[in-house]
Amino acid sequence: MPVSWIPPEQVCELRVLLQLYRDLAEEHTAWAQRIHATLFHQGVPGLAGRLPDPQARTLLGRAEDTGLSAAGAQAVAVALRRMDDLEAALAPVRAQIAAFARRQAACKALAAELYGAGPLVAAIVRAFPGDARRFSSSAQAVRHAGLDVTVYSSDDKRTPGHLSRQGPPILRWALSEAGHQGSRTTSPGHLYYTGVAARTDANRAALPAARKLARRSHHLLRRLGDQACAPLPGW
Repeated sequence: MPVSWIPPEQVCELRVLLQLYRDLAEEHTAWAQRIHATLFHQGVPGLAGRLPDPQARTLLGRAEDTGLSAAGAQAVAVALRRMDDLEAALAPVRAQIAAFARRQAACKALAAELYGAGPLVAAIVRAFPGDARRFSSSAQAVRHAGLDVTVYSSDDKRTPGHLSRQGPPILRWALSEAGHQGSRTTSPGHLYYTGVAARTDANRAALPAARKLARRSHHLLRRLGDQACAPLPGW
């Protein structure tokens, strides 16, 4: 039987921490979307884009100044309290991940050489693929992230031409988020990104960049060898 790669304890701990951050961030986004929906249905969508502004949050707490009904104001107040709680929980987790990424060799290399990869993305790309040397090619790294396109198979009812979406969802999310950085004018793939986004949409424009990042990160981690998987002392 082929030998399986067993992640070290520190990698397992980092994966749990990263997944916790992702779960908290998703819940935070869900509550923000609930506020957006409530404001839209109550006829005050102008405040939806100002949720990070403390003045807008104070205004939302006063139903008579915003035009919200009593029930709408109550729903928004509850959602804002939940967002505040989540932001308080996210801050230390984010700081812990950033502290790890600033010191770990592979994370520093990924953040330095991959455009759009900050500490969070670098930590995810470092933790979830595992030892890059277990993949014989960069195409396998793309397949592991679930960014490869499905093909026709007689035993599969899924329509060909869609993403396989196999592998860790958080890894696919991180690469896609980094791929969306192609919208910046300083991105090396800005012209390609804007061209595809104009013909289709931004999500499809980010996919080629996400696959390219998966391939480049695979080659980079393979070059680092044992150094990429070395545990960080004191963490």
